[in-house]
Amino acid sequence: MTEESKLTLQDNKASLGEIEIAPEVIEVISGIAASKVEGVYAMHGSLTSGVTELFGRVNHKKGVRLTVDEEGLKVDVYCYLNYGVAVPKVALEMQEKIRQQLLFMTDIELTEVNIHVVAIVPEKAEIQKLIDLEDEDGEDA
Repeated sequence: MTEESKLTLQDNKASLGEIEIAPEVIEVISGIAASKVEGVYAMHGSLTSGVTELFGRVNHKKGVRLTVDEEGLKVDVYCYLNYGVAVPKVALEMQEKIRQQLLFMTDIELTEVNIHVVAIVPEKAEIQKLIDLEDEDGEDA
């Protein structure tokens, strides 16, 4: 996540005040845009986000990490893809959708959109198998 609590938009025109956007908003927009791409099975989350989704709450920012440094904003997206899709094609489409949505909704340009394919999911895999796979990795993203 970011060290700063909010991102401030710079406007060259005369404005009525300051516009601040929480980093979580950028993560949510990125997560929704990435999950809407055809070929994406699910976003990679932690065990707690998997349990939360079992109770009916959707965590749209899961699998998305935002980094702010001297160069600018960087987004890392961790996802599962469907078996049989062209991984480079889906990854490029995800990068473009995330970049477009953030520019459209917040007027923020990203310096990098990094796609991390965590796994390929066969057609008959169940969500429980994905939760077990996360436990074997020993990580909680």
